[in-house]
Amino acid sequence: MTGTLYSYWSPALLFTNMLLLFHLIGATAVGLLLGYERSYHGRAAGMRTYALVCVTSTMLTVINGYPAHWYGGMLGAQPAGAGDPTRVIQGIMTGIGFLGAGVIMKEGFTIRGLSSAASIWATAGIGVIIGVGFYGAAISATGIALIAMTALGRLEKILPHLTVLHLTLVYPCERMASTDEVRERLRAHGFEVIDWSFQYHEEKQQFQYGLVLQSFGPSRSHDLVGDLAGATEVKEFRLSPSRA
Repeated sequence: MTGTLYSYWSPALLFTNMLLLFHLIGATAVGLLLGYERSYHGRAAGMRTYALVCVTSTMLTVINGYPAHWYGGMLGAQPAGAGDPTRVIQGIMTGIGFLGAGVIMKEGFTIRGLSSAASIWATAGIGVIIGVGFYGAAISATGIALIAMTALGRLEKILPHLTVLHLTLVYPCERMASTDEVRERLRAHGFEVIDWSFQYHEEKQQFQYGLVLQSFGPSRSHDLVGDLAGATEVKEFRLSPSRA
Protein backbone atom coordinates (compact mmCIF):
# COMPACT_ATOMS: atom_id res chain seq x y z
CA MET A 1 0.00 0.00 0.00
CA THR A 2 2.77 2.42 0.98
CA GLY A 3 4.66 1.59 -2.20
CA THR A 4 1.59 2.30 -4.31
CA LEU A 5 1.09 5.72 -2.67
CA TYR A 6 4.79 6.52 -3.03
CA SER A 7 4.63 5.84 -6.77
CA TYR A 8 2.38 8.88 -7.18
CA TRP A 9 5.03 11.09 -5.53
CA SER A 10 8.18 9.46 -6.86
CA PRO A 11 11.02 11.72 -8.08
CA ALA A 12 10.26 10.85 -11.70
CA LEU A 13 6.58 11.75 -11.31
CA LEU A 14 7.39 14.96 -9.41
CA PHE A 15 9.70 15.98 -12.23
CA THR A 16 6.93 15.32 -14.74
CA ASN A 17 4.51 17.40 -12.65
CA MET A 18 7.06 20.22 -12.68
CA LEU A 19 7.20 20.07 -16.48
CA LEU A 20 3.41 20.18 -16.57
CA LEU A 21 3.51 23.25 -14.33
CA PHE A 22 5.74 25.07 -16.80
CA HIS A 23 3.21 24.30 -19.55
CA LEU A 24 0.37 25.60 -17.36
CA ILE A 25 2.22 28.82 -16.58
CA GLY A 26 2.81 29.41 -20.29
CA ALA A 27 -0.85 28.69 -21.06
CA THR A 28 -1.93 31.11 -18.34
CA ALA A 29 0.24 33.88 -19.77
CA VAL A 30 -1.09 33.35 -23.31
CA GLY A 31 -4.70 33.12 -22.11
CA LEU A 32 -4.36 36.33 -20.09
CA LEU A 33 -2.83 38.19 -23.02
CA LEU A 34 -5.54 37.12 -25.47
CA GLY A 35 -8.27 37.62 -22.89
CA TYR A 36 -7.09 41.15 -22.09
CA GLU A 37 -7.36 42.08 -25.76
CA ARG A 38 -11.02 40.99 -25.68
CA SER A 39 -11.61 42.56 -22.27
CA TYR A 40 -10.09 45.86 -23.43
CA HIS A 41 -12.61 46.02 -26.27
CA GLY A 42 -15.52 45.30 -23.92
CA ARG A 43 -16.27 41.78 -25.11
CA ALA A 44 -18.13 39.21 -23.01
CA ALA A 45 -15.29 36.67 -22.84
CA GLY A 46 -12.36 38.29 -21.03
CA MET A 47 -9.21 37.36 -19.14
CA ARG A 48 -10.85 34.83 -16.82
CA THR A 49 -12.54 32.88 -19.59
CA TYR A 50 -9.53 32.81 -21.89
CA ALA A 51 -7.09 31.87 -19.12
CA LEU A 52 -9.25 28.98 -17.87
CA VAL A 53 -9.87 27.60 -21.36
CA CYS A 54 -6.20 27.83 -22.37
CA VAL A 55 -4.97 26.19 -19.15
CA THR A 56 -7.51 23.37 -19.37
CA SER A 57 -6.74 22.68 -23.02
CA THR A 58 -3.03 22.61 -22.25
CA MET A 59 -3.18 20.20 -19.33
CA LEU A 60 -5.46 17.79 -21.20
CA THR A 61 -3.06 17.82 -24.14
CA VAL A 62 0.20 17.59 -22.21
CA ILE A 63 -0.75 14.59 -20.08
CA ASN A 64 -0.98 12.54 -23.29
CA GLY A 65 2.76 12.99 -23.69
CA TYR A 66 3.50 11.11 -20.45
CA PRO A 67 1.39 7.93 -20.52
CA ALA A 68 4.19 6.02 -18.77
CA HIS A 69 3.48 8.07 -15.62
CA TRP A 70 -0.29 7.61 -15.57
CA TYR A 71 -1.62 6.03 -12.37
CA GLY A 72 1.78 6.36 -10.73
CA GLY A 73 3.48 4.53 -13.58
CA MET A 74 1.39 1.41 -13.06
CA LEU A 75 -0.55 1.54 -16.33
CA GLY A 76 2.11 -0.55 -18.05
CA ALA A 77 1.59 -3.30 -15.49
CA GLN A 78 -2.05 -3.73 -16.49
CA PRO A 79 -2.97 -6.80 -18.55
CA ALA A 80 -3.46 -6.50 -22.29
CA GLY A 81 -6.91 -5.23 -23.22
CA ALA A 82 -7.23 -2.94 -20.18
CA GLY A 83 -9.48 0.08 -20.70
CA ASP A 84 -8.18 3.09 -22.61
CA PRO A 85 -8.42 6.16 -20.34
CA THR A 86 -8.25 8.58 -23.28
CA ARG A 87 -11.70 7.43 -24.41
CA VAL A 88 -13.08 8.11 -20.94
CA ILE A 89 -11.46 11.55 -20.91
CA GLN A 90 -12.99 12.39 -24.27
CA GLY A 91 -16.44 11.40 -23.06
CA ILE A 92 -16.09 13.41 -19.86
CA MET A 93 -15.00 16.63 -21.57
CA THR A 94 -17.72 16.33 -24.23
CA GLY A 95 -20.39 15.88 -21.58
CA ILE A 96 -19.08 18.77 -19.49
CA GLY A 97 -19.27 20.97 -22.58
CA PHE A 98 -23.05 20.50 -22.65
CA LEU A 99 -23.25 21.26 -18.91
CA GLY A 100 -21.22 24.44 -19.35
CA ALA A 101 -23.46 25.60 -22.19
CA GLY A 102 -26.40 25.40 -19.81
CA VAL A 103 -25.08 28.18 -17.57
CA ILE A 104 -24.56 30.69 -20.41
CA MET A 105 -27.49 33.10 -20.55
CA LYS A 106 -28.28 35.89 -23.01
CA GLU A 107 -30.32 38.77 -21.61
CA GLY A 108 -30.92 41.34 -24.31
CA PHE A 109 -27.48 42.42 -25.47
CA THR A 110 -25.77 41.02 -22.37
CA ILE A 111 -24.15 37.58 -22.20
CA ARG A 112 -23.68 36.08 -18.74
CA GLY A 113 -22.13 32.87 -17.50
CA LEU A 114 -19.11 32.51 -19.79
CA SER A 115 -16.67 32.54 -16.87
CA SER A 116 -18.83 30.06 -14.96
CA ALA A 117 -18.93 27.75 -17.98
CA ALA A 118 -15.14 27.99 -18.36
CA SER A 119 -14.65 27.24 -14.65
CA ILE A 120 -16.86 24.12 -14.93
CA TRP A 121 -14.79 22.93 -17.88
CA ALA A 122 -11.56 23.67 -15.97
CA THR A 123 -12.84 21.74 -12.95
CA ALA A 124 -13.53 18.73 -15.17
CA GLY A 125 -10.00 18.98 -16.59
CA ILE A 126 -8.51 19.10 -13.10
CA GLY A 127 -10.57 16.06 -12.18
CA VAL A 128 -9.16 14.21 -15.19
CA ILE A 129 -5.52 14.86 -14.28
CA ILE A 130 -6.24 13.84 -10.68
CA GLY A 131 -7.75 10.65 -12.07
CA VAL A 132 -4.60 9.77 -14.00
CA GLY A 133 -2.42 10.56 -11.00
CA PHE A 134 -0.80 13.95 -11.69
CA TYR A 135 -1.58 15.40 -8.26
CA GLY A 136 1.11 18.09 -8.37
CA ALA A 137 -0.17 19.45 -11.68
CA ALA A 138 -3.75 19.28 -10.37
CA ILE A 139 -2.83 21.37 -7.32
CA SER A 140 -1.09 23.92 -9.56
CA ALA A 141 -4.04 24.08 -11.96
CA THR A 142 -6.44 24.53 -9.02
CA GLY A 143 -4.37 27.47 -7.76
CA ILE A 144 -4.37 29.06 -11.20
CA ALA A 145 -8.15 28.56 -11.54
CA LEU A 146 -8.81 30.09 -8.11
CA ILE A 147 -6.70 33.15 -8.94
CA ALA A 148 -8.47 33.48 -12.28
CA MET A 149 -11.94 33.32 -10.72
CA THR A 150 -11.25 35.63 -7.77
CA ALA A 151 -8.58 38.15 -8.72
CA LEU A 152 -8.85 38.59 -12.48
CA GLY A 153 -12.31 40.14 -12.31
CA ARG A 154 -10.91 42.98 -10.16
CA LEU A 155 -7.82 43.25 -12.33
CA GLU A 156 -9.91 43.67 -15.48
CA LYS A 157 -11.65 46.69 -13.91
CA ILE A 158 -8.32 48.31 -12.93
CA LEU A 159 -6.53 47.81 -16.25
CA PRO A 160 -7.20 50.27 -19.10
CA HIS A 161 -10.25 49.14 -21.01
CA LEU A 162 -13.17 50.24 -23.13
CA THR A 163 -16.73 50.16 -21.79
CA VAL A 164 -19.37 49.14 -24.32
CA LEU A 165 -23.08 49.74 -23.61
CA HIS A 166 -26.29 49.33 -25.58
CA LEU A 167 -28.80 52.19 -25.42
CA THR A 168 -32.36 52.23 -26.74
CA LEU A 169 -34.02 55.66 -27.06
CA VAL A 170 -37.70 56.11 -27.92
CA TYR A 171 -39.04 59.51 -29.02
CA PRO A 172 -42.52 60.64 -30.04
CA CYS A 173 -42.38 61.42 -33.76
CA GLU A 174 -43.28 65.08 -33.23
CA ARG A 175 -40.32 65.57 -30.82
CA MET A 176 -37.75 63.24 -32.37
CA ALA A 177 -34.14 64.30 -31.80
CA SER A 178 -31.74 64.33 -34.73
CA THR A 179 -28.75 62.02 -34.85
CA ASP A 180 -26.44 64.99 -34.27
CA GLU A 181 -28.38 66.00 -31.15
CA VAL A 182 -28.27 62.44 -29.81
CA ARG A 183 -24.56 62.17 -30.54
CA GLU A 184 -23.76 65.45 -28.76
CA ARG A 185 -25.84 64.54 -25.70
CA LEU A 186 -24.01 61.23 -25.32
CA ARG A 187 -20.62 62.79 -26.02
CA ALA A 188 -21.21 65.17 -23.10
CA HIS A 189 -21.17 62.10 -20.83
CA GLY A 190 -18.01 60.64 -22.38
CA PHE A 191 -19.68 58.20 -24.80
CA GLU A 192 -19.10 57.82 -28.52
CA VAL A 193 -21.71 56.19 -30.74
CA ILE A 194 -20.07 53.38 -32.72
CA ASP A 195 -23.21 51.85 -34.27
CA TRP A 196 -26.81 52.85 -34.99
CA SER A 197 -30.11 51.17 -35.72
CA PHE A 198 -33.44 52.87 -36.43
CA GLN A 199 -37.04 51.76 -36.03
CA TYR A 200 -40.29 53.58 -36.78
CA HIS A 201 -43.63 52.53 -35.17
CA GLU A 202 -46.49 53.94 -37.26
CA GLU A 203 -49.26 52.84 -34.88
CA LYS A 204 -47.54 54.25 -31.79
CA GLN A 205 -46.23 57.28 -33.68
CA GLN A 206 -42.80 56.92 -32.16
CA PHE A 207 -39.24 56.58 -33.41
CA GLN A 208 -36.61 54.35 -31.81
CA TYR A 209 -32.82 54.59 -31.87
CA GLY A 210 -30.73 51.53 -31.05
CA LEU A 211 -27.21 52.67 -30.18
CA VAL A 212 -23.93 50.96 -29.32
CA LEU A 213 -21.92 53.25 -27.05
CA GLN A 214 -18.25 53.15 -26.20
CA SER A 215 -16.22 55.00 -23.60
CA PHE A 216 -12.70 54.65 -22.27
CA GLY A 217 -12.27 53.53 -18.67
CA PRO A 218 -15.00 53.22 -16.01
CA SER A 219 -18.54 53.77 -17.18
CA ARG A 220 -20.30 57.08 -16.45
CA SER A 221 -23.66 55.48 -17.06
CA HIS A 222 -25.27 56.81 -13.86
CA ASP A 223 -24.87 60.41 -15.05
CA LEU A 224 -26.29 59.48 -18.45
CA VAL A 225 -29.29 57.75 -16.86
CA GLY A 226 -30.02 60.84 -14.76
CA ASP A 227 -29.89 63.06 -17.82
CA LEU A 228 -32.18 60.81 -19.89
CA ALA A 229 -34.63 60.38 -17.02
CA GLY A 230 -35.06 64.16 -16.83
CA ALA A 231 -35.41 64.65 -20.59
CA THR A 232 -39.09 65.33 -21.31
CA GLU A 233 -38.69 64.56 -25.03
CA VAL A 234 -37.47 61.01 -24.30
CA LYS A 235 -40.50 58.70 -24.01
CA GLU A 236 -38.57 55.53 -23.05
CA PHE A 237 -34.97 54.41 -22.79
CA ARG A 238 -33.04 51.30 -21.90
CA LEU A 239 -29.32 51.10 -21.07
CA SER A 240 -27.59 47.72 -20.70
CA PRO A 241 -24.02 46.39 -20.65
CA SER A 242 -22.72 44.25 -23.46
CA ARG A 243 -20.45 41.91 -21.50
CA ALA A 244 -20.57 39.35 -18.71
